[in-house]
Amino acid sequence: MTSNWVCYLLRCADDTLYCGITNDMGKRLNAHNAGIAAKYTRTRGPVSLVFTVNCMDRSSASKRESEIKKLTRTQKLALIDSA
Repeated sequence: MTSNWVCYLLRCADDTLYCGITNDMGKRLNAHNAGIAAKYTRTRGPVSLVFTVNCMDRSSASKRESEIKKLTRTQKLALIDSA
């Protein structure tokens, strides 16, 4: 059985990075760009998807999100470049 949970990184219009999880990437990306997803991205749009990693379930997606959020910006950029 495959899961559709994804941990993702967005690049905002102000060049900041946002990390989140979802089980519907297209819908979530549209919501971010419509200003109805995360409070952080509401005033920083438009956003572009720069990194995704598929996860087995919501729990593993949340754990990966937590790991990524602890990285420095330089480490996050290296992660993006390695994808």
